[in-house]
Formats: sequence, C-alpha cells, structure tokens
Amino acid sequence: MKHLLSDEEVIQQYFTLRPNYCFEILYNRYMQKVYRRCLSMTKDADLAHDFTHDIFIRMFARLDRFQGRSTFSTWLYAIAYNYCLDQLRLAKRIPTTRMDEMTEYGMFHHTDDSAESLEPSLQQLGRAMKSISDQDAAILRLKYQDGLDVRQIGNRLNLNDSAVKMRLKRSRDRVKRICEIAY
Repeated sequence: MKHLLSDEEVIQQYFTLRPNYCFEILYNRYMQKVYRRCLSMTKDADLAHDFTHDIFIRMFARLDRFQGRSTFSTWLYAIAYNYCLDQLRLAKRIPTTRMDEMTEYGMFHHTDDSAESLEPSLQQLGRAMKSISDQDAAILRLKYQDGLDVRQIGNRLNLNDSAVKMRLKRSRDRVKRICEIAY
C-alpha cells in the first residue's frame, strides 16, 4: 500500500517542484469540507460553490506563507471562515438588487450598450483616483481592488486598525467629493 503523505509533506515535497500536483492533492482532500463550511455560513449552494473556488485560489496563492504553526487544515479552515465572513459583511454593506427586480421596476434596460453607460462613471472615478494622493489611492486599492480587510491592510502598511479605518474613510470622502464636484 502506498504511503499517504501528510498535508505538510505534500507542501514541502511538491509546492516548488510540482505545484499543480500539490494543489490537486490538497484540493481533493479538502474541497468538500471547505464547501460545507461555506454552505453553513452562506445558506446558498451556488454562493458556497463560488466561495470554495475563491478560497482555494487564495489558499494556493498564499501557500508559501504557511509556516506550520498549526496544521494545514486549521490554516485552510481559518482562511475559509475569514473569507466567507468578509464576503458576507461586504454583501451587507453594498446594497444589491437582483436583475429581475430591476427589470420589474424599470431600472434596467437590456441593450447592447448597457456596459458602455458605465464608462463615464468609471472614467470619473479613474480621474478622482488620480487626483488624490498616492497613499490614499493605495489604501483604497488594497481594500476594494485587492479585497483585503482592515487587519490585512494594517499589516501591509504597518498601521493599527483604527488608523486604517480612518484613512479609508478620509480617502473615500475625498473621492466622493471630487466625483460630486465633477458631476
């Protein structure tokens, strides 16, 4: 019978030489468990499925940071839990309307140029981002483009959580003011 490698052995032996094989082994071992964790938090099978794939992509992108202080499974479950929590918080902050509801209330018109109607707003946002300081733009990109939470941004910029929150608020306010003036 073939010796079954531990997660840590798989990471040590295959991450640098055969990364796809390493990913495949870890994915096959933990995909169902991560999916069940996501499903228990989201109560939505499609969303849980999407989150599971995102979590494995995130995990593999950060696998070189795994230091073995805990078991791999504990580390992976922490990533899964935090990712789901962040996504659920984000969904609460950003109001969304289903497409069929938008159509029902006349808010959405299906045309070929509907994506083009966003272009002026995106251009305005781009100009606003260029007009603020590099530091303000960087913190907004870390939050909204890279999807980092306050703690992760603080670690990257060597700031405490309250300083990150304040800088995010001020940066958002600056962009909002610039966009309002231009509008």
